[in-house]
Amino acid sequence: MTPEQVQELDDLFAKARQALAVIETYDQARVDRLCQAVAWAVANTTTFHRLVEMGIQESGLGDYNSRMNKRMKIRGVLRDALRQPSVGVVEEIPEKGLVKYGKPAGIIGCIVPTTNPDLTPAGNAIYAIKARDVVIFSPHPRSKDTTYETVRLMREALEAEGAPADILQCITQPSLLVSQELMKRSDLIIATGGQALVRQAYSSGKPAYGVGAGNATEFLDETADVKATAMNCMLSKTSDYGSGCSADGNVLVPRAKYQEMLDALAEVGGFRADADQRAALDKVMWDQEGHRLADTVAISPQKLARAAGFEIPDESTFIFVEGTGIGPEHNFCKEKLTTLMAVHPYDGSFEDGVDLALQLFDVGGKGHSCGISSNDDAHIDYFGRIMPVSRIMVNQPNSRANAGAFNNGMPMTSSMGCGTWGGNIISENVSLKHYMNTTWVSRRIETDRPSDAELFGEFYDPALEPEGEASPTDAAFTVE
Repeated sequence: MTPEQVQELDDLFAKARQALAVIETYDQARVDRLCQAVAWAVANTTTFHRLVEMGIQESGLGDYNSRMNKRMKIRGVLRDALRQPSVGVVEEIPEKGLVKYGKPAGIIGCIVPTTNPDLTPAGNAIYAIKARDVVIFSPHPRSKDTTYETVRLMREALEAEGAPADILQCITQPSLLVSQELMKRSDLIIATGGQALVRQAYSSGKPAYGVGAGNATEFLDETADVKATAMNCMLSKTSDYGSGCSADGNVLVPRAKYQEMLDALAEVGGFRADADQRAALDKVMWDQEGHRLADTVAISPQKLARAAGFEIPDESTFIFVEGTGIGPEHNFCKEKLTTLMAVHPYDGSFEDGVDLALQLFDVGGKGHSCGISSNDDAHIDYFGRIMPVSRIMVNQPNSRANAGAFNNGMPMTSSMGCGTWGGNIISENVSLKHYMNTTWVSRRIETDRPSDAELFGEFYDPALEPEGEASPTDAAFTVE
């Protein structure tokens, strides 16, 4: 790092500690009002329009219309935050004699991805303020001005409410080394970005919430509504030019419905690439070792086709190809991160199809998410039991649903844990509880110790307890 970058971090952390000493004294009503203030400062349509245009122009990534819709996610995060306590008693369980108290996590280092330079700071700020934390944001260099402006607006809102603006701060000279140092100094890290970044967060020596790689897949069984599923796939794939980890990259279809699904995808705006076009797309999306090339990430289908040397109609909203197989040697079953999806048929039974889906997730994306299009509860239950992912959307567009929606119960977030499958510590949507420490206060209750016969069942042999079963009031297991 340069001396200027070191000095900036020193100043940011000094100010953060001072702001933390203030916000941790606030009561519930105060932090709730601050959450509302910072949320409105960026989520109103006029301001968010400006931030979206700024972000797309600065980074060259993303689609205006779908990115504008992300202002609703800020509203969803605010809804979830306001409905939960975070100061003082946050939960009571009388029958267990337990009372839980919410405490701040401290100084949070938040790594902001280039694809969400406005949404990620806003969502993190709401949850952090609700938990009485302070945040230092590290923007992606490719969209740093947009992130800085987003944070500036929220700081103004804090000042207008008489709160320290330094509850939220932003690095102005970002770099990989600066992000690494931020992570080492912070009390908690929220890392949203690529796998290299997440690994650095976990190796920083500080508690960290990261996200695993995505490779969202939509799975159909024979009861699926094909037309409705095609519409959901389109909505998921086209959101912000497929830049999200939850955007449908693969569709697995029973052979009997395969042609119907191909036709339905074309009806909702998909361009069906032929074999030659598929080969050309392969060359501009992956290198010879199968690594994803950055130039074709999160671009319109027209630009993607043009990069591959052909033209598609202006009205096409995504491209789809027929998969050539499942396995690491087949690039089109990997994560796409752009406006292209692959459709794969499966033969045999529903269970055979699930086996193929398991093979696909062995290639990439294990732990993140998938969807199932089905009207068979037994199939949905089987899928839920078998699939190694943290979230499964039933008859919903994945990228618009699994991070929370107003018509499902998923916690609203812009960061999604992928469990040990994806190298993460949690398999949940990162939400308010992950921004807090919790103190458990325990009182005595009536003794709750089953007899050994109840505990060990048919394995219990009283002959092996020559002195008789230990008393439930034995001093070793009872509070005096």
